[in-house]
Amino acid sequence: MKTTTIPPLRVSPALRKQAEAVLEQGETLSGFVLEALNRNIEYRKARQEFLARGLASAAIAKKSGKYVPADRVIGKLARKLAKVKQRLA
Repeated sequence: MKTTTIPPLRVSPALRKQAEAVLEQGETLSGFVLEALNRNIEYRKARQEFLARGLASAAIAKKSGKYVPADRVIGKLARKLAKVKQRLA
């Protein structure tokens, strides 16, 4: 597989020191940056998929008219929480 480079980053000396301070044994700054980039890509993909599923679900609920209003859901959760707090008191 052919590789390419990411544009170099200009950072403050303080940020570089912070990054270097958390490197693990044998880890390079380049490896740390690459891992951070990969994790952020995966996080953003997951967030986009989550939002897409939520919007699709909302559209289906709106179209069908079958949904539970948020205030009813929150009320039920509040009652459950109150019961647990009461039990623990």
